[in-house]
Amino acid sequence: MNSPSDWAVFLAEPCAGKTSFECGAGHTIFSQGQVGDAVFFLLRGRVKLAVTSHDGKEAILDTLSAGEFLGEECLGAQPLRVKTAISVGSCALARVEKSTMARMLHEKPALAELFVKHLLSRLLRSQADLVDQLFNSSEKRLARTLLMLSHFGKESTTETVVAGITQEHLAQMVGTTRSRVNYFLNKFRTRGLIDYNGGAGFTVHRALLGVVRGDDETVPSNGARRAGTSRTAH
Repeated sequence: MNSPSDWAVFLAEPCAGKTSFECGAGHTIFSQGQVGDAVFFLLRGRVKLAVTSHDGKEAILDTLSAGEFLGEECLGAQPLRVKTAISVGSCALARVEKSTMARMLHEKPALAELFVKHLLSRLLRSQADLVDQLFNSSEKRLARTLLMLSHFGKESTTETVVAGITQEHLAQMVGTTRSRVNYFLNKFRTRGLIDYNGGAGFTVHRALLGVVRGDDETVPSNGARRAGTSRTAH
């Protein structure tokens, strides 16, 4: 994923068709079905991408953080928005009109290279999500989602999941029920894999990686080693 500083030089250049704005939690940046007339760059905060079915069911597809684009589908053959983008907490964004973004990508090879890297990263993550849904249990999918939402890195020991992500959100992202999410969260907490404080959010510990890898051994909160096997139905 690119960082906001990677794009700073391009976004800072004065140009017609580029604006910046801030918004609070729950702000709809664009809605499913609207005409796609601009690309947005997230400078600060988090944004969730959701889709709604014809019968009103909503599913969260992804949660983006600073350094990511959203709404880039409009640059292709997609005239209407296929997702709704909603801020999670306060956010700062740059809005670049479709025609302006297309021109900048044509005129600035360095920007085009950054953008291609962004698209490839998004594609790889989407493929990993599909494999996760097809082959992994809901327990593993939840563990992977928590690690993704906390941006857990190779050097991380503990990371915090962004505030505002609820059990309902997790259930939609994982593709299971809220009761199953609650069960697994309690299981993870008991085994010392996460700290969960309700509305205060989640703290993810490195040992949670073992659930994704399928390791049998975890570290409970009391520090003792514990071995065991568990297989959870989808």
